[in-house]
This record gives sequence, C-alpha cells and structure tokens, in this order.
Amino acid sequence: MKDFKDEQLIFLLCTPRSGSSLATAMIQNHHEVYAAQEMWYLLSLADLDIVPSRPYGGSAIVKQFVHGILPTGVFNVAARAFATEVYGSLLEQNRANYLIDKSPRYYICLEFLDVLFPGSKRIGLFRNPLAVAASYKKVNQHTGEHFSLVQDLNKSEPSMKIVDLTVGLFRYYYYFKSKNVNTYILKYEDMAKNPAEELNRICKFTGIPYQDGMEKYGSPVSDAKADLFYSMGVGDPFLLHHKEAHAGSIDIWKELLTSEEIDAYCRVLGSGIFTALGYEEELAEAERITGEKYPEEPDVTLLQHIENHFAKISGYRWQPEYEMVYNKPSAISHTSPFINYELDIKIKNEDYEIALNQISQLETRVRLLENRLTKAYQDKQRMEYQLQEIKNKINQLKSLLPFGNKVASLVKGYLGGRREKS
Repeated sequence: MKDFKDEQLIFLLCTPRSGSSLATAMIQNHHEVYAAQEMWYLLSLADLDIVPSRPYGGSAIVKQFVHGILPTGVFNVAARAFATEVYGSLLEQNRANYLIDKSPRYYICLEFLDVLFPGSKRIGLFRNPLAVAASYKKVNQHTGEHFSLVQDLNKSEPSMKIVDLTVGLFRYYYYFKSKNVNTYILKYEDMAKNPAEELNRICKFTGIPYQDGMEKYGSPVSDAKADLFYSMGVGDPFLLHHKEAHAGSIDIWKELLTSEEIDAYCRVLGSGIFTALGYEEELAEAERITGEKYPEEPDVTLLQHIENHFAKISGYRWQPEYEMVYNKPSAISHTSPFINYELDIKIKNEDYEIALNQISQLETRVRLLENRLTKAYQDKQRMEYQLQEIKNKINQLKSLLPFGNKVASLVKGYLGGRREKS
C-alpha cells in the first residue's frame, strides 16, 4: 500500500500481563481503528537478520549471506516494504485508518522497530510490577502451566516469563525514559479506574477522533469486527468476563503473591524502578508485608545473567539502556541502499555509479573476510578452551591417585620407549 504513513501505525508496547488486552479491546472499539488481538510478526522479520537455526540446515551459509553479501540498508528497505504492505493491506481490507500493533514481546526488537517505522506512535503501557507477576501466577494457575516466581528467578536457564518480568521491563523503562511527541505513557491503574478519560487522551495523542462508548468493549461498534478480533483466542483469558474496564485487579498482588515471592522479586528489581514508574505506595506496602527495605539498585548480576542467557539461545544483542530518540535519521533509503556522498571533484554520472558499485563490492568482500576471521578466531578460542579443559581433567585425575604425577611420568616414559623400539 503505497500511501501508508507511519502516523497510521500505533505500537502498544508493554510486557505480557500488563493490561494490553484490555487497552487494545477498548481502542479498537472504534470505526477507524483495526487491531488483531496480537501480531508479533515484526519479530519474525527481525529473526531474518539474526538467522536462527533451521531444521534443514544451512544456517552458517545464510549468516554469511545476510551479514556479508546483503547490505544492511537493502535488508531494512525490504523489511519495511514487507511490513508496510501487510499493515496497509490490513487497513484497506478492514476499511480503517489506524492500526494497533499490540505485541508484548517487542522489547526484543525495539531497535529494529525504530529503524523501520521511526514516525510511528508508541504507547508505553506500565503496570505495578508486582501486579504483573501476580497476573502471571493467576493465568498459569488457570491454564495449569508451571510458574514459581522464587524458583524461576534462580534457575540457571531462565524462562521467557522471567525474561519478561525482569529484562523486558527494564528494556521498556529505558525506551520510554525520554518523552517526546511520538510517545504516550499509559498506566494500567489509570486506565482501569478512568477508562473514558484515558481513551480521550490516547485519541488526542494518536489523532484518532474520540468515539463515545469506546471503553465499553462489551458493546462493540460492530459485532462482525468484534468476532474477528476475538477469533484468535490469545491474550488475557479473563478479558471477556467483563464488558468494560474495572479496578478489581489493581491490588491482586496482595492476595496472590506470598511474602517470599514479593521479597524475591523486589530484590531483583530494586526500589528505583518502582519510584521511577510512580509506584512508591505499592513499594511501601511491599516493604510493610515483607518487613524489608529494598536497595534502590536492581540485582545487576542476575539481570545480566538473564540477558546473557536469552542472547545465547536467541541470537539477539541489545544496545545497553536503549532509548527511543525522537526524529532520529532513518536508516532506510527508499531509493537506493547506498549513501549519496557529495564529491569534491566533478565526475561523469556513469563513472560515479561505477565507483559506487565498486565500493559496494569491496565493502561486501571486507564484511565476508571479517566474518571468516571472526569465525576462525572463535574456533581457535574454542579449541584452546577445550584443550585447557582436558588438561584440567588430567590434573584432577592425577591429584586423586597416590604419587599421581610420578606414575604419569613413568607411563609417559614407558610409552616413549615403546615408540623408540617400534
């Protein structure tokens, strides 16, 4: 869809269990707005760049192509073109002017999101972290899935739920730290208590004309539209238990979380993020329940461990404390993947194009050779590590034997003598 504009795209960004299903149900209850219950598909586009392992093999070859042959600018242009076609077609098919992409785990690809759609609107939805953890516990009790906050926080291989509750939360916190005209901070508690007021503010921010009754998602503007929206069957399983927002889940954490769970989670997050997000009263209540006073700083060691594990299994690497910067230059060129530098000397157009092509080819060769050198270096490091591990095991075995080193020397001499005789 050629006339699709960034301003028509609204990202609803938050960690899972923060109230995004409620927010989306209300915002999309408008004639001009289209939203699926969840999308997540920009993550699939981002995956193309990190090249996850595939059952049919060839990952090393694909990585060489993506990171060596394929210029980043070309990849970004292609990714945006694909995403724009999808978003635009959804708007056209549903006769809408605005599209909500509600995908809670987009914290994984925030840098990619900013490159593709720098002019899009972003709503940052935040909820008391303890209530988010309690909501996870409630849903998992409902579905029968395992979830133990204390145990899961201390696992050597953290689950995605733990990544959401820790690293994901901090990713969104830093991302929305600097406010600008393309961002709006929505608090779940305000939305639950005063939905009509919050929807009015959201509509003003996005440019959507407010429509009376949007907050009453149980009375949809169109039954067909509502049926389509809920047909995915994802998101909050309790959403349709009510017809409009209510404040009944705000203090759910006090009932569902044990003192041990509250203590463990607050120690990981630190008090600073509660204060920064406006949850000082909830923090004070948590400290009253546990009888503890939590340090301002989070458990950096544990957070780094969780992030490193996720990077290892997923391939994603993030910019530390990444913030969304307003009006930063887009990395995407819609006409050419090459940057048109001004030259101090005058040359013919055809010579200029030839020079650009040669530069591109040479830069591609540099990337390929750098990738090969990096792999060779990593292979060398891996072999050195394995060699040292074997030596360490030998020394450990020697230490378990009486006169182990002397016996080993005799064995070595004996074997050397046999080789000489042979």
